[in-house]
Amino acid sequence: MMKTFGVGAAMLAVGFGAGLAFAQAQAPTGRTPQFANDEVKVWKSLIQPGNPLPLHRHDHPRIIIALKGGTMHILEETGPAADKSDIQTWESGKAYWLPANPKTQHQDVNIGKEPIEVMVVELQKAW
Repeated sequence: MMKTFGVGAAMLAVGFGAGLAFAQAQAPTGRTPQFANDEVKVWKSLIQPGNPLPLHRHDHPRIIIALKGGTMHILEETGPAADKSDIQTWESGKAYWLPANPKTQHQDVNIGKEPIEVMVVELQKAW
C-alpha cells in the first residue's frame, strides 16, 4: 500500500509541476505589483513572445532582474526608426540598470520564442 501511495504521489507531483509550467507558459503578458512605498515601486513583468506590454513610460530610473531572460525590442511610440528603438538582451539571473525616460512612451516586445520574466525595482525619488 505504501509503495502504491509513493508512486501515486510522485505522479501527482510530476503532473502538478507540468501543470504549473503550462500555466506559466500560458500566462498573459502583464505586470504584477509586488511592493511599493515612498522610495521604490516593485513589480514583476511577464512578456510573452509576440504579445508586447502596452505603451508606457518610466518617470524614474529602475533596476531589472531577469528571472527568465531573453531579447527585448524596445520601441518608442514614434515607430521602429533606428534611432527610436533599442534591442536589449537580458541574461537570466543578472541585474540591469535602466534610466528614466519620462518624455516618451515605449512598448516592450519580446522577440524571442520563450517568455521573458523580470522583476523591476523603480526608484521613486532622486538619491
